[in-house]
Amino acid sequence: MNVYKEFEALVRRALEALAADGGIPAGLDLSRVTVEPPREAAHGDISTNAAMVLAKPAGKPPRAIAEALAPHLRALPDVTEVTIAGPGFVNLRVAPSYWRARLADVLTAGVGFGASTIGNGTRVNVEYVSANPTGPLHAAHARGAVVGDALAALLEKAGYDVTREYYINDAGAQVDVLARSTHLRYREALGETGIEIPAGMYPGEYLKDVGQALAERDGAKWRDLPEEEWLAPVRAFAIDQMMAGIREDLASLNIHHDLFSSERALVDNGAVDQAFKALEDAGLIYVGVLEPPKGKKPDDWEPRPQTLFKATQFGDDVDRPLKKSDGSWTYFANDIAYHYDKYRRGCPVLIDVWGADHGGYVKRMAAATKAISDGKAALDVKLCQLVHLLQNGEPVKMSKRAGTFVTLRDVMDAVGRDVVRFIMLTRRNDQTLEFDYAKVTEQSKDNPVFYVQYAHARCRSVLRQAASLHADWDLSREALSAVSFDGLASTAEVDLIRLMLNWPRTVESAAEAHEPHRVAYYLQELAAAFHGFWNQGKDDATLRFIIEEDDALTRARLALVTAVSLVIASGLAIMGVVPAEELR
Repeated sequence: MNVYKEFEALVRRALEALAADGGIPAGLDLSRVTVEPPREAAHGDISTNAAMVLAKPAGKPPRAIAEALAPHLRALPDVTEVTIAGPGFVNLRVAPSYWRARLADVLTAGVGFGASTIGNGTRVNVEYVSANPTGPLHAAHARGAVVGDALAALLEKAGYDVTREYYINDAGAQVDVLARSTHLRYREALGETGIEIPAGMYPGEYLKDVGQALAERDGAKWRDLPEEEWLAPVRAFAIDQMMAGIREDLASLNIHHDLFSSERALVDNGAVDQAFKALEDAGLIYVGVLEPPKGKKPDDWEPRPQTLFKATQFGDDVDRPLKKSDGSWTYFANDIAYHYDKYRRGCPVLIDVWGADHGGYVKRMAAATKAISDGKAALDVKLCQLVHLLQNGEPVKMSKRAGTFVTLRDVMDAVGRDVVRFIMLTRRNDQTLEFDYAKVTEQSKDNPVFYVQYAHARCRSVLRQAASLHADWDLSREALSAVSFDGLASTAEVDLIRLMLNWPRTVESAAEAHEPHRVAYYLQELAAAFHGFWNQGKDDATLRFIIEEDDALTRARLALVTAVSLVIASGLAIMGVVPAEELR
């Protein structure tokens, strides 16, 4: 239950009443009217922009509308004060009893609290990771994997029907290089000596295992054959081996895709031809000559006719070639076919999570998606910036096994799955992230993983202590939802409840913006509020959770503690992190 949506409905009713009184014209569009917490807590509990957004269509100053609206809002149940700020923002204060009563909603819903129906079952395809199957996943892949997985979980929480997808790039030149590199390791496994890995091949030692596995399966079958005979089968074997390792690494990060789509299968099944025909039938394909790229001198540029897609009609900077000079498809043509396939599967909302190095590809892919779906599909690309791995401020050395980078497995072995998942969401995806092994595992308030997990562990500790002291009490969330909350009268307690009731709004706004990092931000804020209340209890015995001489207040505070633990667990579930029962 989103209390702000409830008050939004009440504000709209008040506006309708104001219109009936002649205070504003009837029939105004109220879709831009919002209700949310004010930026400054001192201004109240709830703020609405109604007077601001209706001023122009109503033909009245915002403050005049606000002053006319205020009496209608003062008449609402539980509203204790209405004030007007600045040019016309209307702020409301709500009785503490209202917030206390809502605590039962948290307890009744449990970890399901915050779930929403705003998605209305809309199908969304979230494609993430999609690393080339040429090596193990590395730390940068971890960020995209976590962002994509948390975003999928967030959208599900908000009522969307989500498909998690991995696109296997197994049709390009890079997988041919993988096959050749594997063949060299295969020959090594068969006992051949003196083999050097040439420049341009994949030097990582991980391919030794692949070569060994091929030798064990097929013996010397491929050793002396010409490349044209062994390239395809060795390529298929190597891709299968690499994807098995990628799936294993993802599973260890608690990431499980619903679907793995093959680029090669897409091409072989004629999907590129179908997409091309769809664009051609729409009049969006032509043969032409592109202007020289920026920075190229005219004598360096060799203009030639190319088969082009009219990308500029859909917001791109230039039209884009779909065929190479040899008549084969460009990578872009394959990617258009892939997005066309996703759209035709019934997903009008497409989200791709890419590395920052693909930033220049966003405009053309968005243009192609709009064109191929006749404007019926929306593509949102989330670019993940670099992750700098540090150990006490110093760069972490590359993995010997990988050859050129630190693997995802290396990172998880060093700090654990939950730490990796949490830290990857502590910055916006488009901001560079520093991941210092020492800092992300230290037990201090400066470490967000520890700070949030410590809050949950403290909640569980309080509840274990209460169960030990009052073995005859029913401390289930169902029983606690029925106790009296009247004793929760301190400012800190009411503020804590109000903050918990902001969780459903956070879920909805984060889902609509496709920003899962907001969950991490919210949990840090809630943890800070809980730790603050805990610390007050150390100084003031009347604020402790368990009051020996006051059973009613103790039960109310145990309800509060239980609710905090449930909301933290609800947020951590979206992040894919297991709540800590205790910290040692």
